[in-house]
Amino acid sequence: MASDYDSIRPYRQDEIPEALKRILANPTFQNILDFLFPGEDQEALKEIIANTKSREEFHKNFMVQVISSIAEKTSDQLTFSGIDQLEKDKGYIFVANHRDIILDSSFLALGLVKHGLISCEITWGDNLMISPFIVDLGKVNGMITVFREGSPKEMLRNSQILSSYIRESVTERKQSVWIAQRKGRTKDGTDKTDPSILKMLSLSGQPPPPGSLKNLNITPVSISYEWEPCDIMKVRELYISQQTTYVKQKDEDLQSIIGGVAAYKGKIHLTVGNTVERDFDNLDTSVHNNLILEQVAHLIDKQIYASYKLWPPNYLAYDLLENTNKFANKYDKATIRKFNEKLEELYKAVDGPEEDLKHLFLKLYANPVYNKEM
Repeated sequence: MASDYDSIRPYRQDEIPEALKRILANPTFQNILDFLFPGEDQEALKEIIANTKSREEFHKNFMVQVISSIAEKTSDQLTFSGIDQLEKDKGYIFVANHRDIILDSSFLALGLVKHGLISCEITWGDNLMISPFIVDLGKVNGMITVFREGSPKEMLRNSQILSSYIRESVTERKQSVWIAQRKGRTKDGTDKTDPSILKMLSLSGQPPPPGSLKNLNITPVSISYEWEPCDIMKVRELYISQQTTYVKQKDEDLQSIIGGVAAYKGKIHLTVGNTVERDFDNLDTSVHNNLILEQVAHLIDKQIYASYKLWPPNYLAYDLLENTNKFANKYDKATIRKFNEKLEELYKAVDGPEEDLKHLFLKLYANPVYNKEM
């Protein structure tokens, strides 16, 4: 399958220098530097990038600074837990909740590098490859392409190739991989693993599950933002989807990427959990394979719900929905004021009944509280 991997794999080391030349020559790259490093010696940074020979060097010499700068400029605090429990000589599949298109995986990669580990490769839908510049930047950073469209036969073949590549990365190269627990970001605040993700991973293993998932070191990752990236855009999409078929605007993915990066996020916390394989012996394997995969998905969800860091807006939204003061000591007037400002912004951005929009907005923030209390 090695030749089949060419359609999905990140750039090889020998391909990186030319890709970096293209990145440096692109005007978009200068815009990124101006936003993240204004007033700094950008020429020195460009020279470092031009002399970079590998993905690991690119991460350490540039991406760590980029992601750290995003965190410093758009958040109050970025913290990690659980990464120190990972073993350096192992590869992991990090099955993660998905709140922001690029930051979820980027913050995990930053945490790994800061803890002395190798950065993870990242699965990305081909719908997000919106320009040659994005493709170059992604593949230099370890992006694995996930094809979203095709005939049933093509989709099966693509899933087999993806499954085989990820398994080889984790088990043979000891290269960790980040994959979202579902297609697309959660729009309603509920982080629920799609069993089809696990079915794809099973395709390259020895059936039946859960044996087909063994040795992949599947590890849940939970990230939470005090102020949800693109919250108004998410509620807009959810509301319109309830009324009619939602059709994305031409540049909507790009706007979501920019909005997620640039918007204020408050505090951010990322937790790496424990491999779920340790609980495989407790699964009911007498049922259909799909039901076994659903049980594995539940194991992932259980960890993500438990480790999700709740913030003042989550507690406020819960109290507003339940018409209670149960968590009144968890938020203050500043949180209430900002929450109301966001609601006003939502009402201006979306044409719909304010009560309906408010309910969706509250659920986006409150659902993590409900899930944690399950």
